Amino acid sequence: MKQLNNFKMRKNLINKILTFLAVATIVFAVSCTKEMSEVRLDPTLSTSETFDITSDSATVVGFVVAEGSGFTERGIAYAKTENPTIEGGKAVYTGELKKATFNVILSGLDYATKYYARAYATGEMGTVYGEEVTFTTLPVVPFLTTKAIADVTGNSASGGGEVTGNGGSEVTMRGVVFGLNPNPTTADSKTEDGKGVGAFESILSDLDGNSTYYVRSYAVNGAGTGYGPQVTFNTPIDFANVTTRNVTGIGKTEATVGGNVVDEGGGAVTERGVVYGLSSEPTVNDTKVVLGAGPGNFMTTLENLEKFTEYHIRAYAINEAGVSYGDNVKFTTLADIRFWNLPGDYVESSYPGTGLANWAPDKSPQVVSTVEMPDNLEGYVYMANSSNEWKFAVQPNWDGPNYGSPDGENLDPNAGNIVSPSGYYKINVDAIELTYTAVATVWGVIGSATPGGWDAETQLMYNPEDQQWQGGVTLTEAEFKFRANSDWSYNYGSDDADGKLQPDGGNIPVDVAADYAFSLDFSTPNEYTYVANRWGLIGDATPGGWDTDTDMTWDDVNKVLTVTVDLEAKQFKFRANDDWAINLGGSLDNLTQDGSNIDVSEAGNYTITLNPWTNKATMVKN
Repeated sequence: MKQLNNFKMRKNLINKILTFLAVATIVFAVSCTKEMSEVRLDPTLSTSETFDITSDSATVVGFVVAEGSGFTERGIAYAKTENPTIEGGKAVYTGELKKATFNVILSGLDYATKYYARAYATGEMGTVYGEEVTFTTLPVVPFLTTKAIADVTGNSASGGGEVTGNGGSEVTMRGVVFGLNPNPTTADSKTEDGKGVGAFESILSDLDGNSTYYVRSYAVNGAGTGYGPQVTFNTPIDFANVTTRNVTGIGKTEATVGGNVVDEGGGAVTERGVVYGLSSEPTVNDTKVVLGAGPGNFMTTLENLEKFTEYHIRAYAINEAGVSYGDNVKFTTLADIRFWNLPGDYVESSYPGTGLANWAPDKSPQVVSTVEMPDNLEGYVYMANSSNEWKFAVQPNWDGPNYGSPDGENLDPNAGNIVSPSGYYKINVDAIELTYTAVATVWGVIGSATPGGWDAETQLMYNPEDQQWQGGVTLTEAEFKFRANSDWSYNYGSDDADGKLQPDGGNIPVDVAADYAFSLDFSTPNEYTYVANRWGLIGDATPGGWDTDTDMTWDDVNKVLTVTVDLEAKQFKFRANDDWAINLGGSLDNLTQDGSNIDVSEAGNYTITLNPWTNKATMVKN
């Protein structure tokens, strides 16, 4: 469209020149003698426009402004250098000569080449030329060869090609295209193997076995996509493609396993199934279960497995190519662990907001055994009523054995409900001897780091909503453990000081003397944990800025952490242990981990409190 508009502008200019020449001729004819009327203007040409440019042709427009004594030939002179002449190359106009304009098609041009062109006309006065125009022919798609295919397997091969010419435009992508039908294109499978001219290597993958493939090299430039010659090759029968099913229905001695033959590899799967063992990547030389032949899904349930044992399993398939396997999947059979329930009239009042219910075995606290001691069950149970009635239920319903106690020690399925006063009970059961103990416990922190040393616990308070023992304790740089009832029969330490507790575990070291907020959690049987954090303020509103925490101390009366400090009208947050791993921000009545900075609207002296268990704080200006 741009070329057409330019052509119209040039034509309008030429029309103005013709009008001027016509007027000048009339004036000259009136004012001259008869002899002078036969004088003609010198011949003049214009080269006005080029259009319809392709990779090997272009149309150039010439215009005869004044013909002089007459032209015998007109056309376009062109060359790859400036000021072309008819000696260097020309295209003669062979159309109608009565018109002033003439269009000449230049053909046989080189692609992506700049040309110079001028209109010319030859007459009695010789050859005259119009002004020079330039144009550049368009590029063509790249030129390629295709490499023979090699290294053929049932699902892969190697190939490639060479871009021998870029067609006058940069090659931005190259590779091979391949498929099961002749003359594949980039809409089929393809590789991408760099850019530019030159040789390249290609890897063809995810092929079907026992199939004929067609391959062509390709390259992309500004003119489009060019392809090399087509080559073909045949894949042999491939290994079958088999996947391993996720293991389900895992029990103590059984599990449901299987697989899927997705593709037979161009052959016939004569056998399929699963292999399993105690080591990774089992083979058909290990334990094998045959589950038919051909493609599709298959599954089975393994039985007589060992309890609490890690197994490895793979699906397999056999065809003419050999044995193929799915991914290795491991699973562990369940341990011989017992789960007993403790239904009673105490549950709803003792476990508010948990969904647990009175006298519902499946909605009751539990005692649980361990892998190491499968017949000994343990758990902590809170009973809030002044008098609580309860029993042991072996199943999460009333169908299985359920036990009361006639004497507070032995269990009997015919005995009535067990009655206990309020307390936080450590309950142990011997499922073989059918005996139990239920000891009410009160927990605290003890050790050389605590105020009472190794002689007396600093007590914690039980919070039914969190099901945790909580409280603040001033610690020195020494050690501590947890103990109940002033009795070393009930104590926990942490061998790795990692928040996990073990009965009679190692002493827990204290590296920084400070007031600590404790949480002691026995809510999950045999998986007991603790948290001990020291808290402070940090921020540009505080004396230490964003670099140094201002420590908080324990208020044993109000059971919160507190600090009185001068603050600037800026921002702060709460942070534990001088580390950003635990930090609280946002609204004071609903602090959140990584919450927003807390604004101080006015500079002054403030008393700030923090309850790290409810994530609530207060800030009062003094």
